[in-house]
Amino acid sequence: MRIILMGPPGSGKGSQAKFLVETYHIPHISTGDIFRENLKNDTEIGKIAKNYIEQGLLVPDHVTDEIVKQRLDKPDVENGFLLDGYPRNVAQAKALLEMLQERGWQLDAVLNIISDDEIIIERIAGRRVCKKCGKIYHVINHPTEIENLCDVCGGEVYQRTDDNEETVKERLKVYYKETEPVIDYLRNIDSSIVLDILGNGTIDEVTKKIKAWLGDKK
Repeated sequence: MRIILMGPPGSGKGSQAKFLVETYHIPHISTGDIFRENLKNDTEIGKIAKNYIEQGLLVPDHVTDEIVKQRLDKPDVENGFLLDGYPRNVAQAKALLEMLQERGWQLDAVLNIISDDEIIIERIAGRRVCKKCGKIYHVINHPTEIENLCDVCGGEVYQRTDDNEETVKERLKVYYKETEPVIDYLRNIDSSIVLDILGNGTIDEVTKKIKAWLGDKK
């Protein structure tokens, strides 16, 4: 199963990614994770990316494309993969389709999780993270038992600097301008592989919709 998981920040992609990876036994390919791995290991492509990042610039498409291409060359993706965070724009989508064509592969599904902006802002702005173990909480939906202290390890729970309302609104603007057109681009190529899922419900409700739809595509 070759899947692209799409949706704005805070739409619940992370929870569904976990379900998809476990269900279909496919690797979760996150461009963010790949960048961090290359930077940590000081690879050639990592050095190139680092040069842009340190200048506060976006990593160019051709660098991101190359990182994804190298990842798709690894043997664990032969039976499928879940792409998360890529493609971020139409140019990257075109590059991805070329990579797949070179390998004789086809996309099986593009899962587009849709949520109302108000719900997304509430989810992200209310998110809190443990500094020590990384456990995630929410001030309304999943608060800590003791204020500002992690239930698991007792570490300090805090709000990330980019989890505030204004930053979230800016991230949404970028998503709608740059990334949302990717869905229409892929839909125009083959509408049968695109599923729009309303992500305003619970994790289980969204998972159930995805599972029912993908059942026919096994």
